[in-house]
Amino acid sequence: MTESTLEPDRAGSVPPDRIRDSRAVAARFAALSHPARIEILKHLSASNSCCCREVVDRFDLAQSTVSQHLKILVEAGLVRFEPDRQRSRYAVDRAALAETSASLSALVNSCCSGR
Repeated sequence: MTESTLEPDRAGSVPPDRIRDSRAVAARFAALSHPARIEILKHLSASNSCCCREVVDRFDLAQSTVSQHLKILVEAGLVRFEPDRQRSRYAVDRAALAETSASLSALVNSCCSGR
């Protein structure tokens, strides 16, 4: 996402691809809006991958709660899900997290460049 993501084109409207990009970024920001998900991301980033049980053992959260948080992170594209026999493995998508960071930096720069 560039600094001009939602700037209108010559016709005065925002192109659909820019809106889709902004929605994807917003979904990632929304996924990061819960403290437990941030802590889960930190935990996952410390290893190559973890199963849900390993995350549950680390935090004082029910298995169903951890599963729901992981589902949200996967749907936002911040965490990769890999089936592994009877257990599922989860890993941080570092490229997606870096893109999200760059999007936030671009947004901050575009909003604060006049100061």
